[in-house]
Amino acid sequence: MSHDYRKTADALSSLSELQYRVTQEDGTEPAFRNAYWNNHEDGIYVDVVSGQPLFSSADKFDSGTGWPSFTRPIEPEAVRTKTDWKLFMPRTEVRSTGADSHLGHVFDDGPRTAGGLRYCMNSAALRFVPAAELDEQGYSAYRPLFDNDTQENAS
Repeated sequence: MSHDYRKTADALSSLSELQYRVTQEDGTEPAFRNAYWNNHEDGIYVDVVSGQPLFSSADKFDSGTGWPSFTRPIEPEAVRTKTDWKLFMPRTEVRSTGADSHLGHVFDDGPRTAGGLRYCMNSAALRFVPAAELDEQGYSAYRPLFDNDTQENAS
């Protein structure tokens, strides 16, 4: 199933001031004072601008940084990276491929057993879709991510 995850004028006009600053002006929200840094519910995180699926709670971990952190994107082609020199040293910026939203940065200090990466994202760039609502919100393709977790946890 193919989706068109582009930025639209309507989508941009519905963003809060913080969401706009983060996704369109490459901003950063405060650590520990954002919606998802401590969210432990099963589900997926999508681009707040386009709805493009970006990350799964199955790949989320507590990095201690105060921002939601993931070991990998839900699909490799969901994000792209580029070098960011804004702090006078190179960092790797992460952007959505559909709407080109600024999401955060990726670092190489993540869990070694999961590949060693830490995708440190801004909650303001994301919208959380609970696993129980995947079908009704049009993300049923991601239901197997959580059906398998349920089966494994029952074993």
